[in-house]
Amino acid sequence: MGTNRVEAFSDGVIAILITIMILEMKVPHGETLDALLPVVPVFLSYILSFIYLGIYWNNHHHMLSTSERATGPILWANLHLLFWLSLIPFTTGWMGENHFAAAPAALYGIVLLMASVAYWLLQHLIIATQGPSSILKRAIGSDWKGRLSPLLYATAILCAFQWRWLSMSLYVIVALIWLLPDRRIENVLADRPG
Repeated sequence: MGTNRVEAFSDGVIAILITIMILEMKVPHGETLDALLPVVPVFLSYILSFIYLGIYWNNHHHMLSTSERATGPILWANLHLLFWLSLIPFTTGWMGENHFAAAPAALYGIVLLMASVAYWLLQHLIIATQGPSSILKRAIGSDWKGRLSPLLYATAILCAFQWRWLSMSLYVIVALIWLLPDRRIENVLADRPG
């Protein structure tokens, strides 16, 4: 089977997750700007999670564009990734409603860590399916971003209970690392003959 259905299904799930997150934001009662103050943590957690889902959507699209077929293990690995991504709206809401308290911030990090592990697994199954001259393997190279992110997430989870600000800063740093334009896959696909 080709990857079109996998990509379309994943696109739909991610779009629904973003919709769920925005619908969870409640309009404050009051007509002054002061009425918005209690919603600021919820809005900030929404922004961070929106960026994360956008990063996954973008990279997932590029990754699948290197593969011509989806095997059974790839389908299951993709669902595994979507499972962890589907928990982002819940952890986003809990973290925002509780002003980035330790337990919600740690659970948010656990979900991000598990999503990164699931993405890594999907990536490696695609590489295994493509064989030794994998387009994706050539494109990701040493994958320093993929190796650094789980370490930063694990550190952030541990920091959540003592240094909340550091924990949240690490989540933002990982997002910023992935927001930097990464043209590795696009460049390898552009160089491909045919």
